[in-house]
Amino acid sequence: MTVFFPLVLVFIFAGIALIHVYWGVGGKWGADAVIPATVDGKKLMAPRSFECFAVAFAFLALIGFVFLKAQWISLFALPHWLNANGLVLISFVFFLRAIGEFKYVGFFKKVKSTLFARMDTRFYSPLCAFIALVCLLWNYWE
Repeated sequence: MTVFFPLVLVFIFAGIALIHVYWGVGGKWGADAVIPATVDGKKLMAPRSFECFAVAFAFLALIGFVFLKAQWISLFALPHWLNANGLVLISFVFFLRAIGEFKYVGFFKKVKSTLFARMDTRFYSPLCAFIALVCLLWNYWE
């Protein structure tokens, strides 16, 4: 069972990283559904390639953390505080994302009629909650 949690996280993080690389190199598929928008359809942000690559890099770093935490690689030892609290920290960040900022993002958003809001309710926020749960279960399963 100790292999299950890291594998789940690696596959999810890799998928998210790959789609951000795709958008970073100019891909358009799915881009309309991942940017929060106002009720009248105005996008709240316009991410540039650099920002897409930065998000991809962050998820690749999370994959690296999972590999180190699962002891699948041993390039170096994680600092004690990160080894002890890293999964809880990751869980907290994704839990906050699932809750959202109460207007456009998360389970408690007010704007619910946009394409992003529908996708967020069905997929993005539940995925973030799932990631948070997997991290906590793995942390306390050990």
